[in-house]
Parts: sequence; structure tokens; C-alpha cells
Amino acid sequence: MCVSIHKLLFLLLLAGQAYGQILSSSDLPVLLINTKGVAIPDEPKIIASLTIVDNGPGKRNEATGPATFTSVIGIEQRGATSRTLFPKKPYGFELRDPTGVNSVNASILGMPAESDWVMNAVYNDKTLLRDVLTYQIFRESSRYYASRYRFCEVILNDQYQGIYVIMEKVKRDKNRVDIANLKPEDVSGDQLTGGYILKIDKTEGSASKSWLSSYRSSSNKAITVQIDRPKLEDIQEAQFQYIRKYVTAFEDALKDASFSDSLNGFRKYVDEQSFVDYLLLTEVCKNVDGYRLSTFFYKDRDSKGGKLTMGPIWDYNLTYGNADYCDGNSYIGWAFNFNRTCQTDTYSIPFWWDRLLQDRKFALKVRTRYQELRKTVLTVNHLHAYVDSMATMLTEARARNFQKWPVLGVYVWPNGYVGRTYADEITYLKDWIRWRLDWLDSAIKPFGEDILAVEPATDESLELVAGPNPMAESLLVRYKLTQRTDVQLRFTNAEGRIIQAFTWPAQAAGTYEQRFEKDQLPPQSGIYFLTLTTGQGWQTTRKIIRY
Repeated sequence: MCVSIHKLLFLLLLAGQAYGQILSSSDLPVLLINTKGVAIPDEPKIIASLTIVDNGPGKRNEATGPATFTSVIGIEQRGATSRTLFPKKPYGFELRDPTGVNSVNASILGMPAESDWVMNAVYNDKTLLRDVLTYQIFRESSRYYASRYRFCEVILNDQYQGIYVIMEKVKRDKNRVDIANLKPEDVSGDQLTGGYILKIDKTEGSASKSWLSSYRSSSNKAITVQIDRPKLEDIQEAQFQYIRKYVTAFEDALKDASFSDSLNGFRKYVDEQSFVDYLLLTEVCKNVDGYRLSTFFYKDRDSKGGKLTMGPIWDYNLTYGNADYCDGNSYIGWAFNFNRTCQTDTYSIPFWWDRLLQDRKFALKVRTRYQELRKTVLTVNHLHAYVDSMATMLTEARARNFQKWPVLGVYVWPNGYVGRTYADEITYLKDWIRWRLDWLDSAIKPFGEDILAVEPATDESLELVAGPNPMAESLLVRYKLTQRTDVQLRFTNAEGRIIQAFTWPAQAAGTYEQRFEKDQLPPQSGIYFLTLTTGQGWQTTRKIIRY
């Protein structure tokens, strides 16, 4: 009987899950977890034992060898999508005392002491490297915290489970998110002002206090702001109202016409460099979840700086072309354009990023920082060398991992590329990085350019703002009139030929917004000029880039 290659691969996948792979020793640390046969649920955590064998670099770690660390733990499944879609489950565990009741802090695998840890299953990333590569880039390019990590091999209830990445969980701690410890009694004064950890994310998982932003996304979706810390059971009403009011004040300032003002604009509320760093990282790897999921930010006490700071960064498996939806596999295009390229998705990007890029100083900082990093951290040779070194380190363990989970050559949601071999997957990752950086080198050039009038306006009070610039799928144009007048907006090319023109008769004095969608924009990539002309002949022009 003839069996199709896809059916054969599926049978092999099932066989690998059923019989697994035996692990006797490894050149990676070995984690052994024993739940006494109890299945690990989504929640709550169940009691188990943890044994770690980690004899240090260059030494073998025997699965039955002397333990270098042991602890009682509470363990549960984690992840809103990966735990339900994939057979290789991600977990979170908490170190506990011998009674199994109280959490305890301890150092594992050379990382600073804490109680909570994450086991990243890296199932649908066949390179196994996208997360750690992104954390490495951020750690080398930014002063802000990113989770530490270690690769290991895991045995659960005597069954081999493959390669996992053990990571620090996002938590307030002097070695993690180093902000003030907000206690229930801190309901006034400076103590009330921090520290808070917030996020834009799916609402599944641990319950948290949250609110809906006053401003919907550009695709008209509601944005939920969640408080990750303090926990739901700990946060006081005064604390909730304080941080809600603070974030809302930031959004109000960002929406205001004077949002660029150095004293009372958005900079009054945010650590600007952290927003620059977050945007750059999201765009370098083109994270299809960027800005809208697993997006953390925090606020310390006013006495310690007290501005909203982006981060910690989190969850980068759907990056570097590893997503086959919403242009996620293309190395061309901006991740911040998600609302325009994928309007039907439930989870949208807040208006923040489009608005920030309308601020010339912010956009210039993004471009300047990117161009600086292209000489060091973001050189192709540097990134390729890191990928090669990590792939080499995993040579032995990955053979066992892919025998246990034979996904090579098999589509696993939402792969943007399916290579026949591990080498194919690594080649694709390295090629994608090179292609992406080549595209960014050109696409980022207009950021922060002086896009003020190239022809003088005869009425100095006439205002015209357009963004995002560069644009792709849509353009939001905002203008202000001081008296009733006819208005024309037109796009012309570099030769002065009118490409599109729109007219609105007898508009009253005030501020107006006009959104131009894809079919209303110049059809080709290039440089264009957007000109506003009034019935009195007043005129002002902005240079617009379409890619």
C-alpha cells in the first residue's frame, strides 16, 4: 500500500511522542521532574520534585548522577496558545520549602536567586534559537533588563521531554525588574507611585486587575491594559486608580496637539530611550506579536525616576520569518503597521507607536540608534556568528530533541518556512536576518528627516501632520484651519505630477483628521509630496515616503 510522505511524517511524529528518546547523559544541564505520575494541569500548580545535574561547562551531566540542586516545586502548564496547540508543553515552576507550601528563593543554573522560573518548550521554532537570539541582541544593545536563560534537557516522570530553555520569569526583583516593592499598605505619598508592572496581552491566564484604554486602536479595537504586579489579590483600590490615572495621563498627552512639547508632552510620563529600544528590537526581528501581546512596561516610584518604562521584553518565537500570517514571514514591512495589514485580528497595537513616530526627535533617535548598532551588535557577521555558536552548542542535544519531537520537515503552526533539515532552518534564519537588515537600512532613512514644508505656507498658523511616515497601507492626515475655507489635499510625485487629489468645500475652523486607505494612496513605492491648499491660496507641503 502506498503511504504519502505527509502521512508518514505524521506517523513518525506520533511515534516519537509515544516512545520518546532515552537520555543517559548530556553536555547540557539535565532537569529531572517527578510528579509521582500526576498530570500537570494548566492551573493550579501541583507539588513535584526537581533535581538538576549541572557540573559546569565542558563536563558531562549524567541523568542518574549526583544532583547539584534539588527542591520541592509547584508546577503548572503555561502559555495561552502553545500549551493547547502543541504536544510539548511549556511549564512554569516555583521553588518551595520541604512542606510544599511556602516559596523559597534559590539560584539555579547559575542565575540569580528567585523562586519563579519558566520552562520554554521552543516547539514551533525548529532552530530552537529565536527567543535566545532576541534576548542576546537586547542585552548587548540596551541598558534595560532582559531575562537570563539556560538551555537544558528535561526528563519528566522518567520520560525524556527534549530541549527546554529555562528562563527568569517577569517579576519585581533587584536582579530582574528592579523597582520598588509596592505593599498593600502603600496607598499614599511617594510609596503609592511605584512599583507597578503592566502589560498589553491576551486576557487568558492568571487573572489581573485591568481597564480599557480611553483610546481605541487604529483598527478600532479596544485596548486592555492589565496590571501584572501587584497581583489581583494584593492590589488596593487606591493603587489601581493611581496607575490607571497615570497611564491615561500619558495617553492624553500623547494624543494632544502639543504631544511633542518637552515639558508637558509625552516625555513627561515616559522613559523615552526604553521606547526607542523596544521599537528597534521589535522591528529588527519583525515580531508579529510585537506591541500588542506579551508587551510589558513598568513604573517605579517617583523618587526613583518614576516614568513608564518599556519592558521587560518577552516571547519571541514568532519572529525572523517564523509566522505565515499577517506578513509575518516577509522581511519587508514594519511590525508597527500590524493594525493596517491585519485589521481583523482581535488584538491590536495601541495608538502609541504611530503617534511617537510622528515626533521628529523620537523618530530621529530610532534611526540614529539603529545606525549606531549596525556597526556593532547588528552587523550580519556578529549575528550569524552567535547563531552558529548556539547551533553548535546544541548539536548533541538537538538530535535527541528531534527524535522525541520529529518536526523537521513538518509544518507546525505558524511556520513561515519549513526546511527539510536543521541546517535548512538555520540557513533560513541567517538569510532572513541579512535580508531584514538590508531592508531596514533603506527603510529607516526617512525617520526623523525634516519633513516640514518644502514650500513656505503663506499662513504661518496653517498646520499639517501626516503619519506614519514612511507609510505602507494607510496614512492619517491631521490639519488645522483658523477660518472657514475650501480645502484640497493632493499627492504629487517628484516630477510634480498630481497622483491623487481630494477636495472638501467650506470646512469650518478647527482640527480635522482624514484617513487615506491603500486604494487612495499613490500606488507605487517612492517619495511623494502631500500638499494642503486652502481657498485663500494658503499652502503647505509635507514629504511622504511610501514603501
